[in-house]
Amino acid sequence: MPETSKLKTRNTKPEGAPEPERRGFSLQRDPVTGALGLRADHRADWKPITADWLAREMLRRIAAGKKQLLARAVGMAGRCNLRVVDLTGGLGRDAFALAALGARVTLLERQPLLVELLRDAQTRARACDKPSMVQAADRISIVGSNAIDFGPAQGEFDVAYVDPMYPHQGRKALPQKEMQLLRELAGDDEDAGQLLLHALTLAPRVAVKRPSKAAPIADLPPQAAIRGTQARYDIYLRPRTKE
Repeated sequence: MPETSKLKTRNTKPEGAPEPERRGFSLQRDPVTGALGLRADHRADWKPITADWLAREMLRRIAAGKKQLLARAVGMAGRCNLRVVDLTGGLGRDAFALAALGARVTLLERQPLLVELLRDAQTRARACDKPSMVQAADRISIVGSNAIDFGPAQGEFDVAYVDPMYPHQGRKALPQKEMQLLRELAGDDEDAGQLLLHALTLAPRVAVKRPSKAAPIADLPPQAAIRGTQARYDIYLRPRTKE
């Protein structure tokens, strides 16, 4: 792909963000690290964000093993080669953590620029000198697609994972710059309720990440929840059909 590509967006405008017609984003490769970065052209003082699956934060998450909340939420205990479909890829950190713990992950992302970041992260992970990280990258399949368009016929999965954009809470609780940029690029996940119902057609178990005090998606009560201090994972199980 070219060294720089641009995309104008017309998504929902978060509070305090520039008007949509004045927003633009570009991909630029760092001349030192070689990593692909996403830059907000309308926020010249912000550093580009990258999808870095080999960062120290990622290595710490992987070292935490299957006892961490995410691994418990998708049901990794005692399972090998768990088949996971991640419907909200983002920067791929959760997907890579699961892959590093042994899962096979199909990673869906509908925003084209984020798909480029994900593919770059996978390429760099495959080129590193750590065999375990190379193997983890190989267990991920990246699909540039709206999750709603990804049908059951395209794969059978043990669990679906959904991490929609956190609810916007206004100026009093502005998220970190990375999350602000992603929100400006991709917009709010206003179809989260529809996505949850679709996820249940793809896998018998669905894990949904939510802020610890937020209401369930579309006010649909989960069958179980795994709680942490800042986030929780709501667990939904597909209803069994009567024979």
